[in-house]
Amino acid sequence: MAYFSDQLHLYSMKEIDATELHKSLQESGYAIIQNYLSDYLGDSLIHNFDKNELYRSSVDMERYRFGKGLYKYFTYPLPDDIQKMRERIYPLLVEVANNWMGHLGINKEFPTSHHELISLCHSKNQLRPTPLILKYQKGGYNTLHQDLYGEVFFPFQMVIVLSQPGVDFTGGEFVLVEQVPRAQSKAEVINLNKGDALIFTTNFKPVKGSKGYYKANIKHGVSTIRSGVRYALGIIFHDAI
Repeated sequence: MAYFSDQLHLYSMKEIDATELHKSLQESGYAIIQNYLSDYLGDSLIHNFDKNELYRSSVDMERYRFGKGLYKYFTYPLPDDIQKMRERIYPLLVEVANNWMGHLGINKEFPTSHHELISLCHSKNQLRPTPLILKYQKGGYNTLHQDLYGEVFFPFQMVIVLSQPGVDFTGGEFVLVEQVPRAQSKAEVINLNKGDALIFTTNFKPVKGSKGYYKANIKHGVSTIRSGVRYALGIIFHDAI
């Protein structure tokens, strides 16, 4: 299954069951970690949403036809909590990422540490940090997309919902769409509670067929907010051009 619970606090990453995490990613291309982020940390991120000194840029999604809402990219140096998330979660994902490259016959191997990945990004002129916070109000949504940002991109990323569905907002489900060659697309709707983290594929996943593995393209988005306000934190491990 792609759903499991660990009752985690941000600073106890070592308690994540790597075996269960890997199994979920291999089988489904995503994994849910319940109660990953404490209410205190989530509320602090929302409280700081309007502190522009924390961000390198703000994007009005409607202006660029990305959807309807606002998101802001954090600037370097990243807030300590976000920096630690990147550094602590990345090593848990590298083994699966490299397995996927092997399954698909892609001649690429990701480094074992996040610091090395960032060095690789910078060597390709990908210098801008990509963690972001997103805000959607009634009528807001996010169109299907991929967060690649340059030649170097890590196969996994993470989103954490900072608001409680049914209390702070309604609607706003996370959507994954799998595009299979020569077949109809498959959509999966994922409901996340406040503090839940979703780790999912950035671009594609390997799917085992009768003649070996083939590549299934994956896009993600957010369904329309029917009421209230929805905040989310996005953790992307590679940097942007």
